[in-house]
Amino acid sequence: ALITLNLSRNTIGTTGAQDLANALQINTTLLIIDLEGNGIGDEGAQHFANALQINKTFTILNLAGNGIGAEGAQDLADALQMNKTLTTVNLGWNMIGAKGAQDLADALQMNKTLTTLNVAGNEIGDKGAQDLANTLQINKTLTTLNLESNEIGAKGAEYLAAALQINKTLTTLNLASNGIGANGAQDLANALEINKVTTILVLLPLHISSSLIHFSHSHSSQSTSEAMESVVKEHKILPMLYK
Repeated sequence: ALITLNLSRNTIGTTGAQDLANALQINTTLLIIDLEGNGIGDEGAQHFANALQINKTFTILNLAGNGIGAEGAQDLADALQMNKTLTTVNLGWNMIGAKGAQDLADALQMNKTLTTLNVAGNEIGDKGAQDLANTLQINKTLTTLNLESNEIGAKGAEYLAAALQINKTLTTLNLASNGIGANGAQDLANALEINKVTTILVLLPLHISSSLIHFSHSHSSQSTSEAMESVVKEHKILPMLYK
Protein backbone atom coordinates (compact mmCIF):
# COMPACT_ATOMS: atom_id res chain seq x y z
CA ALA A 1 0.00 0.00 0.00
CA LEU A 2 1.14 3.55 -0.70
CA ILE A 3 2.33 5.27 2.48
CA THR A 4 4.29 8.26 1.08
CA LEU A 5 3.08 10.71 -1.56
CA ASN A 6 5.49 13.38 -2.82
CA LEU A 7 4.03 15.80 -5.35
CA SER A 8 6.19 18.77 -4.42
CA ARG A 9 6.63 21.51 -7.04
CA ASN A 10 4.06 20.18 -9.47
CA THR A 11 1.79 23.23 -9.71
CA ILE A 12 -1.28 21.21 -8.77
CA GLY A 13 -3.05 24.39 -7.62
CA THR A 14 -6.33 24.55 -5.76
CA THR A 15 -8.11 22.07 -8.03
CA GLY A 16 -5.48 19.40 -7.54
CA ALA A 17 -5.45 20.11 -3.83
CA GLN A 18 -9.21 19.60 -3.65
CA ASP A 19 -9.03 16.28 -5.47
CA LEU A 20 -6.25 15.02 -3.21
CA ALA A 21 -7.98 16.23 -0.08
CA ASN A 22 -11.19 14.46 -1.09
CA ALA A 23 -9.24 11.24 -1.60
CA LEU A 24 -7.62 11.61 1.81
CA GLN A 25 -10.99 11.60 3.47
CA ILE A 26 -11.34 7.92 2.57
CA ASN A 27 -7.69 6.83 2.33
CA THR A 28 -6.41 4.71 5.23
CA THR A 29 -2.79 3.98 4.22
CA LEU A 30 -0.98 7.25 3.47
CA LEU A 31 1.29 8.46 6.25
CA ILE A 32 3.37 11.20 4.60
CA ILE A 33 2.15 13.87 2.18
CA ASP A 34 4.56 16.38 0.61
CA LEU A 35 2.94 19.14 -1.43
CA GLU A 36 5.59 21.82 -1.05
CA GLY A 37 5.57 24.57 -3.66
CA ASN A 38 2.28 23.87 -5.37
CA GLY A 39 0.45 27.18 -5.12
CA ILE A 40 -2.59 25.72 -3.39
CA GLY A 41 -3.30 28.96 -1.48
CA ASP A 42 -5.90 29.45 1.22
CA GLU A 43 -8.54 27.51 -0.69
CA GLY A 44 -6.31 24.47 -1.01
CA ALA A 45 -5.41 24.72 2.66
CA GLN A 46 -9.12 24.68 3.51
CA HIS A 47 -9.59 21.47 1.54
CA PHE A 48 -6.77 19.80 3.47
CA ALA A 49 -8.15 21.13 6.73
CA ASN A 50 -11.43 19.38 5.94
CA ALA A 51 -9.55 16.16 5.24
CA LEU A 52 -7.64 16.46 8.51
CA GLN A 53 -10.87 16.39 10.44
CA ILE A 54 -11.77 13.04 8.89
CA ASN A 55 -8.53 11.21 8.02
CA LYS A 56 -7.17 9.12 10.91
CA THR A 57 -3.88 7.85 9.49
CA PHE A 58 -1.49 10.35 7.95
CA THR A 59 1.14 11.80 10.26
CA ILE A 60 3.31 14.22 8.24
CA LEU A 61 1.95 17.09 6.14
CA ASN A 62 4.22 19.43 4.17
CA LEU A 63 2.49 22.50 2.75
CA ALA A 64 5.53 24.78 2.66
CA GLY A 65 5.76 27.47 0.01
CA ASN A 66 2.13 27.39 -1.08
CA GLY A 67 1.01 30.99 -0.70
CA ILE A 68 -1.12 30.15 2.32
CA GLY A 69 -2.23 33.19 4.28
CA ALA A 70 -3.90 33.80 7.63
CA GLU A 71 -7.24 32.42 6.41
CA GLY A 72 -5.74 29.10 5.37
CA ALA A 73 -3.76 28.92 8.59
CA GLN A 74 -6.95 29.41 10.58
CA ASP A 75 -8.65 26.53 8.77
CA LEU A 76 -5.68 24.26 9.39
CA ALA A 77 -5.52 25.35 13.02
CA ASP A 78 -9.18 24.49 13.52
CA ALA A 79 -8.50 21.05 12.08
CA LEU A 80 -5.50 20.54 14.36
CA GLN A 81 -7.74 20.95 17.38
CA MET A 82 -9.59 17.82 16.28
CA ASN A 83 -6.89 15.77 14.54
CA LYS A 84 -5.27 13.04 16.65
CA THR A 85 -2.66 11.60 14.26
CA LEU A 86 -0.54 14.39 12.75
CA THR A 87 2.92 14.67 14.28
CA THR A 88 4.61 17.05 11.82
CA VAL A 89 3.25 20.09 9.98
CA ASN A 90 5.41 22.22 7.69
CA LEU A 91 3.92 25.61 6.83
CA GLY A 92 7.25 27.29 6.20
CA TRP A 93 7.59 30.10 3.67
CA ASN A 94 3.93 30.93 3.40
CA MET A 95 2.21 34.18 4.42
CA ILE A 96 0.34 33.32 7.60
CA GLY A 97 1.51 36.41 9.52
CA ALA A 98 0.87 37.13 13.19
CA LYS A 99 -2.82 36.22 12.91
CA GLY A 100 -2.04 32.80 11.48
CA ALA A 101 0.52 32.21 14.19
CA GLN A 102 -2.06 33.13 16.82
CA ASP A 103 -4.56 30.62 15.46
CA LEU A 104 -1.95 27.87 15.34
CA ALA A 105 -0.87 28.74 18.87
CA ASP A 106 -4.47 28.43 20.07
CA ALA A 107 -4.76 25.05 18.36
CA LEU A 108 -1.61 23.78 20.04
CA GLN A 109 -3.16 24.43 23.43
CA MET A 110 -5.65 21.72 22.52
CA ASN A 111 -3.66 19.41 20.24
CA LYS A 112 -1.81 16.58 22.01
CA THR A 113 -0.05 14.82 19.12
CA LEU A 114 1.89 17.38 17.07
CA THR A 115 5.62 17.25 17.84
CA THR A 116 7.09 19.37 15.01
CA LEU A 117 5.83 22.70 13.65
CA ASN A 118 7.66 24.67 10.97
CA VAL A 119 6.43 28.21 10.36
CA ALA A 120 9.72 29.66 9.07
CA GLY A 121 9.53 32.67 6.77
CA ASN A 122 5.99 33.76 7.63
CA GLU A 123 6.50 37.28 9.02
CA ILE A 124 4.86 36.41 12.33
CA GLY A 125 6.86 39.11 14.17
CA ASP A 126 7.00 39.68 17.91
CA LYS A 127 3.22 39.30 18.25
CA GLY A 128 3.23 35.86 16.65
CA ALA A 129 6.21 34.89 18.79
CA GLN A 130 4.32 36.04 21.89
CA ASP A 131 1.29 33.89 21.10
CA LEU A 132 3.43 30.84 20.41
CA ALA A 133 5.41 31.52 23.58
CA ASN A 134 2.19 31.58 25.61
CA THR A 135 1.28 28.21 24.15
CA LEU A 136 4.70 26.77 24.98
CA GLN A 137 3.90 27.39 28.64
CA ILE A 138 0.95 25.02 28.28
CA ASN A 139 1.77 22.56 25.49
CA LYS A 140 3.52 19.36 26.60
CA THR A 141 4.02 17.57 23.27
CA LEU A 142 5.79 19.92 20.83
CA THR A 143 9.51 19.13 20.62
CA THR A 144 10.63 21.13 17.55
CA LEU A 145 9.58 24.66 16.60
CA ASN A 146 11.07 26.42 13.57
CA LEU A 147 10.70 30.21 13.67
CA GLU A 148 13.50 31.06 11.25
CA SER A 149 13.24 34.32 9.27
CA ASN A 150 10.15 35.71 10.96
CA GLU A 151 11.13 39.28 11.82
CA ILE A 152 11.26 38.42 15.52
CA GLY A 153 13.07 41.04 17.57
CA ALA A 154 14.28 41.36 21.13
CA LYS A 155 10.73 41.53 22.49
CA GLY A 156 9.77 38.29 20.79
CA ALA A 157 12.90 36.64 22.14
CA GLU A 158 11.93 37.87 25.61
CA TYR A 159 8.52 36.18 25.34
CA LEU A 160 10.08 32.94 24.15
CA ALA A 161 12.72 33.05 26.87
CA ALA A 162 10.02 33.37 29.53
CA ALA A 163 8.24 30.35 28.07
CA LEU A 164 11.42 28.29 28.07
CA GLN A 165 11.73 28.79 31.81
CA ILE A 166 8.48 26.83 32.14
CA ASN A 167 8.41 24.47 29.15
CA LYS A 168 10.28 21.20 29.63
CA THR A 169 9.44 19.34 26.40
CA LEU A 170 10.70 21.53 23.54
CA THR A 171 14.11 20.27 22.46
CA THR A 172 14.83 22.44 19.40
CA LEU A 173 13.93 26.08 18.76
CA ASN A 174 15.16 27.60 15.49
CA LEU A 175 15.48 31.38 15.63
CA ALA A 176 17.93 31.74 12.75
CA SER A 177 17.76 34.92 10.64
CA ASN A 178 15.76 36.99 13.07
CA GLY A 179 16.78 40.22 14.76
CA ILE A 180 16.85 39.26 18.43
CA GLY A 181 19.92 41.41 19.14
CA ALA A 182 21.95 41.60 22.32
CA ASN A 183 18.99 41.92 24.68
CA GLY A 184 17.17 38.99 23.12
CA ALA A 185 20.32 36.91 23.28
CA GLN A 186 20.73 37.73 26.96
CA ASP A 187 17.14 36.76 27.76
CA LEU A 188 17.54 33.44 25.98
CA ALA A 189 20.86 32.80 27.68
CA ASN A 190 19.27 33.44 31.08
CA ALA A 191 16.38 31.10 30.25
CA LEU A 192 18.76 28.31 29.34
CA GLU A 193 20.36 28.54 32.75
CA ILE A 194 17.03 27.17 33.99
CA ASN A 195 15.90 25.11 31.01
CA LYS A 196 18.22 22.13 30.51
CA VAL A 197 16.28 20.56 27.63
CA THR A 198 16.01 23.05 24.78
CA THR A 199 18.67 23.76 22.17
CA ILE A 200 18.33 27.04 20.30
CA LEU A 201 19.60 27.53 16.76
CA VAL A 202 20.55 31.09 15.87
CA LEU A 203 22.13 32.75 12.88
CA LEU A 204 24.92 35.01 13.98
CA PRO A 205 27.96 36.45 12.22
CA LEU A 206 30.34 34.14 14.02
CA HIS A 207 33.74 32.71 13.32
CA ILE A 208 34.72 29.86 15.61
CA SER A 209 38.39 28.98 15.95
CA SER A 210 39.29 26.13 18.30
CA SER A 211 37.24 26.65 21.45
CA LEU A 212 37.15 30.44 21.12
CA ILE A 213 34.34 32.51 19.69
CA HIS A 214 35.19 35.57 17.62
CA PHE A 215 32.54 37.95 16.39
CA SER A 216 33.91 39.14 13.07
CA HIS A 217 31.00 41.13 11.64
CA SER A 218 31.18 44.90 11.99
CA HIS A 219 27.65 45.10 13.38
CA SER A 220 28.17 42.53 16.12
CA SER A 221 28.21 44.07 19.58
CA GLN A 222 30.32 42.99 22.50
CA SER A 223 27.22 42.56 24.61
CA THR A 224 25.80 40.06 22.13
CA SER A 225 29.06 38.17 22.24
CA GLU A 226 29.07 38.06 26.01
CA ALA A 227 25.45 36.94 26.13
CA MET A 228 26.01 34.11 23.71
CA GLU A 229 29.49 32.88 24.53
CA SER A 230 28.78 30.92 27.69
CA VAL A 231 25.73 29.10 26.35
CA VAL A 232 27.37 28.35 23.02
CA LYS A 233 30.21 26.70 24.88
CA GLU A 234 27.66 24.61 26.74
CA HIS A 235 26.05 23.64 23.38
CA LYS A 236 22.69 25.11 24.31
CA ILE A 237 22.71 27.76 21.59
CA LEU A 238 24.12 26.48 18.32
CA PRO A 239 25.24 29.17 15.89
CA MET A 240 24.54 28.72 12.20
CA LEU A 241 27.59 30.39 10.77
CA TYR A 242 28.17 32.76 7.90
CA LYS A 243 31.13 34.94 7.01
